[in-house]
Amino acid sequence: MKIGVILGSTREGRLSPQVGEWVKAVAEERGDAEYEIIDIADFKLPFLGEPGGDASGAATWSQKVAACDGFVFIVAEYNHSITGALKNALDYLRVEWNNKAAGIVSYGSVGGARAAEHLRGILGELLVADVRVHPALSLFTDFENGSVFKPKEVQADSVNQMLDQLIPWATALKTIR
Repeated sequence: MKIGVILGSTREGRLSPQVGEWVKAVAEERGDAEYEIIDIADFKLPFLGEPGGDASGAATWSQKVAACDGFVFIVAEYNHSITGALKNALDYLRVEWNNKAAGIVSYGSVGGARAAEHLRGILGELLVADVRVHPALSLFTDFENGSVFKPKEVQADSVNQMLDQLIPWATALKTIR
């Protein structure tokens, strides 16, 4: 079972690499899957449909997503939603997402809850089954000075509960791909 931990922000000063590495470390302690950080900033994905953009990373992005059985999206809440970069990266592909499972770990002033809810609707259209448990990290209590990730102890339990749902769903959906 291969699970991609997708960093959903590309902005300067983003916090998603810290959160993603922590989620990956918690997940790897379980020994139930192979977990890999997938940073959308590493792929050249201009805005979909704009002429003249360098889309040289699109094929690699497609291969990376297709190789995964499931995903954990690390989602920052910007303006009550997901980042434009994440929406663009999701829109670049279609069949590569189909019949896979996903968990969401969000962060923001209200734990990124609004971004997570927007992402759920998008995932549904891509035939991705998202799991119910949703670790929501607060910029006020899980980050020091809003920039250094220091999660409360209970957050690791939440990640494990999310993975307890994600792994069986990803396993089951693999049988229909």
